[in-house]
Amino acid sequence: MNARPPYRRVSRIRAFAAASAALLLATAGCSFGDPAPDVAGEPPRFATPSASPGQGSGGTDQQVAATVLATGLRVPWGVAFLPDGAALVTERDTAKLLKVGPESGPNGLKVTTVQTLDEVDAAGEGGLMGIAVSPRYADDKTVFVYYSTATDNRISKLTLGAEPTPIVTGIPLSGIHNGGRLAFGPDGFLYATTGDASRRGLAQDKASLGGKILRMTADGKPAPGNPFGNSLVWSLGHRNVQGIAWDASKRLYATEFGQNSWDEINRIEPGKNYGWPDVEGQSSDNRFVGPLVVWRTTESSCSGAAIVGPLLAAACLRGQRIWLMELTTAGGILGQPRALLNNQYGRLRSAVVAPDGSLWITTSNHDGRGKPAPTDDRIIRLVFAGGAAGKS
Repeated sequence: MNARPPYRRVSRIRAFAAASAALLLATAGCSFGDPAPDVAGEPPRFATPSASPGQGSGGTDQQVAATVLATGLRVPWGVAFLPDGAALVTERDTAKLLKVGPESGPNGLKVTTVQTLDEVDAAGEGGLMGIAVSPRYADDKTVFVYYSTATDNRISKLTLGAEPTPIVTGIPLSGIHNGGRLAFGPDGFLYATTGDASRRGLAQDKASLGGKILRMTADGKPAPGNPFGNSLVWSLGHRNVQGIAWDASKRLYATEFGQNSWDEINRIEPGKNYGWPDVEGQSSDNRFVGPLVVWRTTESSCSGAAIVGPLLAAACLRGQRIWLMELTTAGGILGQPRALLNNQYGRLRSAVVAPDGSLWITTSNHDGRGKPAPTDDRIIRLVFAGGAAGKS
């Protein structure tokens, strides 16, 4: 099987306006809840959110109210929130670090450029990707970024406006399969996802940082309790993980790009092997951990992942939709996943829970595979209502 072709390079805010609030309150069942009020001033005057049903294989439709928060971006890849409710957003291809909100204007949240990272080399699928804000930001003012250079992928830390200081270098680089997600886990350690850099054997090589999920201290050192001793590796056998999220029980889930057949959602456990390149999708080989969910690549290719309550949301690129799943108390999937926003906004890249409890999604229509609309790329705010996802 051939790998997918490389890319061509080419708030906190008040609850919705009255029309949106009426839509959400009138819909019974599972809900993310109303966002917190904006204590900083007047609410932004967004257009009335659109309401879209999600289709699954049984149960009632899931309603989603969507508001566009920002437009005119270029491949917004990572999103992380500061304590004041502002979002830091990376643009993969421009190497810009943006600040979005919390201030607003007539067309949405204010977008300003914080800085451009000169070291970034945005070739192929590489560039400025993941971002995470220190859990101790009020004290250390530190932000972490994952990006490509001319020779490697790396993780650096910085204070806003200053030059980044690398803490992990030598992550394998390629035109495709660079991973790139960063997030702090509930244990306080920094997690990073890496791809196999189109060298399939790296995923099974414990000595390589390629095709792995990594776990580290804020200085880039192996975190205490890592399964392979003095190693950053947390799990292995991955092709290209781009989304990670934790549930209320501190279990880790990840989205993973397959090759030509199956894309996956996996529950990640330390030291476990997820099978690539020996396995794509489900397998009876007990050497490897099987996925919770698989989809055909044409309807998925999910990048970002986020969890609110029992709901796991995966933002999909090629599938141009959100897959919404209900997690069980044991860490499985209840019923069938539901597809939301089918083909409404094009390719969807990131998914992150905002401080007000809403879900932010970024589009990726300027990444060389999409068909950009005049307002692309966008950040979209979602609030769900209606029946629980996929409940049978």
